[in-house]
Amino acid sequence: RGISSNQRPKRPLTAYLRFVVDNRPAFREKNPEASNLELIKKLAGAWKELPASQRQVYEEARKTDWKRYGEQMAAYKAQLTPAQAAALKEERRKQLAKRRSIRAKRELNLLGKPKRARSGFNIFLSENFQESEGISPVAKLKKLFDTWQKLSTSQKQPYLQLAEDDKVRYENEMKSWEAKMIELGREDLVRSKKQRLKKKPAETAKQAETAKASSGGNKAKLKKSEE
Repeated sequence: RGISSNQRPKRPLTAYLRFVVDNRPAFREKNPEASNLELIKKLAGAWKELPASQRQVYEEARKTDWKRYGEQMAAYKAQLTPAQAAALKEERRKQLAKRRSIRAKRELNLLGKPKRARSGFNIFLSENFQESEGISPVAKLKKLFDTWQKLSTSQKQPYLQLAEDDKVRYENEMKSWEAKMIELGREDLVRSKKQRLKKKPAETAKQAETAKASSGGNKAKLKKSEE
């Protein structure tokens, strides 16, 4: 309580990032039309060509800041109670988990993983979101959700059919993508057999209902036979 990870001393920049911070304005002035990616590539190239003597300046600055950082971290940790230290450790764990998740999603996007199948409501939402009235996106979402709930089964059917078609698209694309991942040696990204064969909740409920009806019919027949 009263302590936040935002108060934690900031890790010093690497020598390369120091170089980027120092030289980015000059590179931007010389290349006003360049995109951010192009600018970073130019800076990376300049860093590679930088003489060792000039690189050493940035390395020495990094070492000085790392020493200061160590002293600041020691002082920061000394003021924490055991409960605060535990709370901040948990907060740090969640932050790192979130970063790993973001990196994983970015990697999957780069590898071209197919987009998940959309539900009937998601398709309805995407078609009507721009046209709907609302003070904010949250208000629009609530309004459309209420509208979806009030639609009749026949009105929902076109969206539900599109959702079924999208499931077929997703499964076909996933099979091709997973085969490609296996060729690349990325079996870790392939779904397990259990995941692929996992029954959908709706299907499971439908099967249970059918089984129940069938069981009821058998009981009726049995009773009639006994009579």
